[in-house]
Amino acid sequence: MQHNEVSPADELGDESRQFALLLDSVTDYAIYMLDPRGYIRTWNRGGSRIKGYDAADVIGTHFSRFYTAPEVERGVPARNLETSSRDGRFEAEGWRVRKDGSRFRASVVIDPIWKDDRLLGYAKVTRDITERYKAELQLQEAQQTLMQAQKMEAIGKLTLGLAHDFNNLLTVIVNSLDLIGARTRDEAIGRYVMTAMRGAERGVLLTRQLLTFGSGQTLALETTDVNELLAENIELLQRAAGDLVHVQLELADDPLVADIDRAQFEAAVLNLVSNSRDALPPSGGSITITASCQQTRDPASRHDRTGHFVVVEVVDDGPGIPLEHQARVFEPFFTTKEVGQGSGLGLSQVFGFASQSGGFVQLRSQPGHGTAVTIHLPAREH
Repeated sequence: MQHNEVSPADELGDESRQFALLLDSVTDYAIYMLDPRGYIRTWNRGGSRIKGYDAADVIGTHFSRFYTAPEVERGVPARNLETSSRDGRFEAEGWRVRKDGSRFRASVVIDPIWKDDRLLGYAKVTRDITERYKAELQLQEAQQTLMQAQKMEAIGKLTLGLAHDFNNLLTVIVNSLDLIGARTRDEAIGRYVMTAMRGAERGVLLTRQLLTFGSGQTLALETTDVNELLAENIELLQRAAGDLVHVQLELADDPLVADIDRAQFEAAVLNLVSNSRDALPPSGGSITITASCQQTRDPASRHDRTGHFVVVEVVDDGPGIPLEHQARVFEPFFTTKEVGQGSGLGLSQVFGFASQSGGFVQLRSQPGHGTAVTIHLPAREH
């Protein structure tokens, strides 16, 4: 008995059948037809995979169901169809909504279908590009972080050179004032010498802060429980904040041990509290200091290795820092305060101390919702 063989071409049928099978076999793209008003006429398996709807769920419904509610309210779907029919194509990226309510980043193309100058509908192609979009954002963030780190490194080198030169000049001035003070018996001259000495000592303090920022200050490292050190300093921090500001500590249950310069650490926390105090309104507010241990990595590092860090965060409920200023807050002499109300070296000292200690600093601020500055210091291995 002879069997008639059926060729693949016969199984596929005519051209329209082949085309329908082709579209339905595509799973990386949602490809479907819309009528002139935007109602869905066809659906493929790619649409089911990307958007979560079966054909029975969507055919006959309006394609605006895939847009976010704010976009629907603004009439975005209708405008996209209008652009497509007017310009011959609409192409864009945006957020779309799946059946389960989750959002995904979509690359969308809408082409009009014409016959004898009559609009028959639209061919719509959607691709899920969420992973690519997230990767691009991460790359941009990494590039910005690297650029910021390189800028701060360059500023640090410049600052270090200037601070050393300035410190040498101040050493000459202070030594000369000491000699004058020791040799004069004139009370008036003595008062002038003391006034000049106080100014010189202020200059010495500023150069120390600059040297800390430029990693030129020698740290006296001690193995320290940061929990205990913060608890010892709470009265000083509260006095620095003032009577109208409430300072509270939230310490870890276990010891947080790190090798740090105690004086530089105390100065860094005091600088953060003072900055928060100055940012709060005259009516006062609150400052919260938390300490914990976290496993993380320096975002500016070229390596992906993580490590254990003692993390100290100072958070206030003030007005926050404007977005345009946030990238510059750790630069020496940058300040948003009025002239004479601050040197602009407080946060730069914090940055320098953390960097020289092998850690890093992060700032998180949203206008109207306060500011948080976090110091990460390498935890001592037990």
